Amino acid sequence: MTDEKVKILLCEDDENLGMLLREYLQTKSYDVDLQPDGEAGYKAFSKNKYDLCVFDVMMPKKDGFALASDIRAVNSEVPIIFLTAKSLKEDILQGFKLGADDYLSKPFSMEELLYRIESILRRVKGKKSKDVVIYQIGEFVFDSQKQLLSHGGNSKKLTTKESELLGLLAANANNILERNYALKTIWVDDNYFNARSMDVYITKLRKLLKDDLNVAIINIHGKGYKLITPQLKED
Repeated sequence: MTDEKVKILLCEDDENLGMLLREYLQTKSYDVDLQPDGEAGYKAFSKNKYDLCVFDVMMPKKDGFALASDIRAVNSEVPIIFLTAKSLKEDILQGFKLGADDYLSKPFSMEELLYRIESILRRVKGKKSKDVVIYQIGEFVFDSQKQLLSHGGNSKKLTTKESELLGLLAANANNILERNYALKTIWVDDNYFNARSMDVYITKLRKLLKDDLNVAIINIHGKGYKLITPQLKED
């Protein structure tokens, strides 16, 4: 019994680029559905099941951001990669706020797109194959599958990035989590923009964990971070 092909929804209004990308990904054994604009993309998404979406940002009828927003309203899980001629941080941030998993600025190599797709699919597959993982972090309880951080009867729903980063820290509790490993695992790329983004999420996690003075996330200069948490004593 062979595995079913991964099905990708590709929305690109540049006909030549769209066909080149579709043919390239098909040679890599992906099942690719190419649509010429956002409206056609949403209709296709409504009728079919896709494992991953690749959207050009600048498209007629419905742009990539609007399409992603509509899709996120009905499906919060499917990975989305944006292809954009825009490199402004505001546009990139807008994409991430809409729930994008990654973006590529044009021009890009097909090999780079393939690398991003494979990295995201590995991450998604890893999530699905894992059992429910619950971490005790001092006085906190972190349910990584439900993305819930609980303390004293109160629960906070974390964002996907917050949950992924806290999960890596908790899995390596009291040991160093290497910065580059975390960046490539969660953000796929260890570029400057993503590194600054991770620093922001570390600050958010510190605030979420501040109610237990025995818990801390410390910087290990030149290496990464370490989640300090009391060791559980076995009876």
